[in-house]
Amino acid sequence: MKKFVGKNIHKTAIFISGKGTNLLSLIKFSNTKSSPITIEAIISDKSKAKGLNLAKKYNIKKFVINFKKRSLAERKILSFLNKSQINLVCLAGFMRILSKNFIKNYKGKILNIHPSLLPKYKGLNTHERVIKNKEKYSGCTVHFVNSKLDSGKIILQKKVKITKKDNPKTLSKKILKQEHILYPRAIKKLFF
Repeated sequence: MKKFVGKNIHKTAIFISGKGTNLLSLIKFSNTKSSPITIEAIISDKSKAKGLNLAKKYNIKKFVINFKKRSLAERKILSFLNKSQINLVCLAGFMRILSKNFIKNYKGKILNIHPSLLPKYKGLNTHERVIKNKEKYSGCTVHFVNSKLDSGKIILQKKVKITKKDNPKTLSKKILKQEHILYPRAIKKLFF
């Protein structure tokens, strides 16, 4: 995969489906002097996603799209991204799988954060599976998106120790805190 180069400011769209806690950490990061990104748009497949409230608060364009017909939805999103001159897409709790065609249009320019130490525990219910398998560590991974689920080239990972007291909920909270630190660090790593 090609590495981003230069210290240009990269126009970024964040895709969400829920609360938007990683979105908030990326917004805060984008407002720092050392950030190589500006967040130009928040895109969601859910009109009631709590993270969309951040669009109004931070004066960011929002785009809600119905995914019942994925190919139509993706065409509309690609058109919007092209018009907005977006050159980086960050998935932050976006609970849809993008098509090969969509990924091809933004090859090497789509990032995702996943709540496990990939390649272990791809997909959903990661914390439940990690606890059930009595793992000693879990964590989070920022990676490039390719056409295979949670399989793109890894940019950065953060390991989190699992205690005997942990359950899926407590582990989720511990890992989410690390996600908020890791995602901005991974973006910086790409650009500098």
